[in-house]
Amino acid sequence: MKKCHRQYKENKEKSPLNNKPAVFLDRDGTIIKDHGYLDHPSQVVFFNETFSSLRRLSELFDLFIVTNQSGVAKGMISIEDVKKVNSYIESTFKDHGIKIVDTYVCPHDQSNNCECIKPKPYFMKKAEREHGIDLLQSFVIGDHPSDIEFSENVGAKGIYVLTGHGIKHRDELSPGTLITYGISEATELIIELYELSLYM
Repeated sequence: MKKCHRQYKENKEKSPLNNKPAVFLDRDGTIIKDHGYLDHPSQVVFFNETFSSLRRLSELFDLFIVTNQSGVAKGMISIEDVKKVNSYIESTFKDHGIKIVDTYVCPHDQSNNCECIKPKPYFMKKAEREHGIDLLQSFVIGDHPSDIEFSENVGAKGIYVLTGHGIKHRDELSPGTLITYGISEATELIIELYELSLYM
């Protein structure tokens, strides 16, 4: 079995449990437009609603990016390309007052039989362990059915968006999947569901 690529940030000491919920964000097609395999920051195009949406979410949740980048395994891009693009995304978010706690990357494709590719819950378990995240109170936003499975594998709530590949794969979703048009509507729904949960 392939081991996951070491997270490109320096590993931090294990954080004490804070039981804080998180939102795990898919990257391409969810917070930025999907233009295939990105090998340079200049190719990054944010959705218009991304910054305002993530600022709102960051008031209630820790934010993580979890992205499958199979282009690395296929030789289309390098892991260094992915690091540069992700660093640019994080720094741009920082300029807009948005903190990304961590960015997790799986550089494999399905044939590698790795432990970290979504929908396997490796990275959410890592966030739980290292950052004290309460996964049962957490959410996932993504444009692939694997993002919804990713959430279900740890008992989190998945929100499917129709941006990116969302419309293409909509018919593959299980009945009852929560579907929104994009990141703005997903944010509204998450905040509503989270606030309701506080009174249950």
